[in-house]
Amino acid sequence: MSDATRSIASPPRRGRQGRPGRPGRPVGRDRLPALALVLAMIAVAFFALPLMGLLWKAPWSNAWSLLHKAGSLTALRLSIVCSLWATALSIMFGVPLAWLLARVEFRGRGIVRALCTLSMVLPPVVGGVALFFALGRRGFVGQYLDRWFDIRLPFTTAGVVVAQTFVAMPFLVLTVEAALRQFDRRFEDAARTLGASRWYVFRRVTLPAIRPALVAGAVLAWARALGEFGATITFAGNFPGTTQTMPLAVYLALESDPAQAIVLALVMIVMSFAVLIGLRDRWLGAVTTRSA
Repeated sequence: MSDATRSIASPPRRGRQGRPGRPGRPVGRDRLPALALVLAMIAVAFFALPLMGLLWKAPWSNAWSLLHKAGSLTALRLSIVCSLWATALSIMFGVPLAWLLARVEFRGRGIVRALCTLSMVLPPVVGGVALFFALGRRGFVGQYLDRWFDIRLPFTTAGVVVAQTFVAMPFLVLTVEAALRQFDRRFEDAARTLGASRWYVFRRVTLPAIRPALVAGAVLAWARALGEFGATITFAGNFPGTTQTMPLAVYLALESDPAQAIVLALVMIVMSFAVLIGLRDRWLGAVTTRSA
């Protein structure tokens, strides 16, 4: 057999790195180095240990009675209602804002985006102070709301909704804006060439395409509103039955009844964990939609 024939009949030998990966096993370059694996496990433990500490100290024998203690269920109900209102306002105003930032070219767009997402990086207490001097009874807008419309936002339930919306809306805006930027606009152009109006195109073409991102952004905004503390206590106060949400109730109980604070904290953790588990499929759906 000639050398040429032998080279064709016998495939060249491959080293260890040239072997095809077995099904179900990562390829060599996808394997996590030992050091990175150790660091990743430390990071997981860093997030898991606080939860384990709460579970270890939880008063399981009387947890139900502590949950039904005066004010606890009222604070939970107020948190859910106010956070849902904040989410609805975030969708109402955040989706048009995301559209503006994603589709309209204008001077100063970067400044507008930074301004609208500033509350994500501001300390929440600073946001509450800013809201107070803007919408308070003597604020530069609040004084006119009080004088002309008899509307007073600070230290009211409506003030809780305003504070939660202020800190939660940027999460929805950034999520929807990213989806709008990645959406192929040729589908919209094709619909317009067939005579569809802009509103029809948005409702029947654009909105279904970005729906996974919209749902993900709305759930993130709701979760952020549900856990809001600093802006709420600064702008709306801590009045049971009116402005005392679950985070404020946990803080107050920590000083007088730590066992009740642990139970309330676990309730919020369970709610947040359930939201994140349900949101995972939405994130994957958003990625699949954009990839398609």
